[in-house]
Amino acid sequence: MSEDLSKALLPSSGEKIDPVEMARRDLKKSLPKRFYKEAGVASEGEGFALVLDGRPALTPARNRLAVPSQPLAQAMAAEWGAQGEFIEPSSMPVTRIVNSALDGVASQMEAVSAEVAKYAESDLICYRAGTPQNLVAEQAAAWDPVLAWAREAHGARFMLAEGVMYVTQPEPAVAAVRRAIGRAVGGDEAAALRLAALHTVTTLTGSALLALAVAQGHLSPAEAWRLAHVDEDFQMRTWGEDTEGLARRAQRWTQMEAAGRMLQFLGEGGR
Repeated sequence: MSEDLSKALLPSSGEKIDPVEMARRDLKKSLPKRFYKEAGVASEGEGFALVLDGRPALTPARNRLAVPSQPLAQAMAAEWGAQGEFIEPSSMPVTRIVNSALDGVASQMEAVSAEVAKYAESDLICYRAGTPQNLVAEQAAAWDPVLAWAREAHGARFMLAEGVMYVTQPEPAVAAVRRAIGRAVGGDEAAALRLAALHTVTTLTGSALLALAVAQGHLSPAEAWRLAHVDEDFQMRTWGEDTEGLARRAQRWTQMEAAGRMLQFLGEGGR
């Protein structure tokens, strides 16, 4: 595919993964016409490459769009194959995350890992409401088990805060999360892909702990997504549904679901 088309469809080389900004940018672009008949997968060394009409697809940085997992490559091919007369980037979330991994994350592994770990310093599930009591109870029922899992599985003991007042988390807890990220990501050829997916889940949920739970199979993507929206769902039950907010959530879910599938396809780095 042409370099201009690649840039229109996918994040630029080195660009940070920001699913919300990606979605906003997509709305501003005119959609390119489909220029190929068939999308498929071809074996390439020990990996699998996306091919369009038999020709290798490239990222904006001119890397081969190839991955070490056949199911992941097939997921990308399915996205490309499902396009109609025009190519809709927002309907290709797996391709977009893979591209970000190959062009950006792979050369910034330490920085991206640190960014994920930083979420643990002010993790969503550590900040609780003081009132009303039914929201307090809902948060506890949803989030306490995740904190218990982090404590038991990783030795990470986090402190709770009420409201928006910042609380400094114990360094041993944050350090435990850093180690868990390292194990989940691994050091093989799939590491950048895992980290890109983990980063996507973290930024979408606001929680490094929920993201790690998904990466390690403790929570499904759908379960983590529900837990990330406890407050929002409570507010909508109290004050009524926010149609625009639900539409934005649905758009973000496509990225969440894609990242979750990637983590499932690739497995943990430590396995």
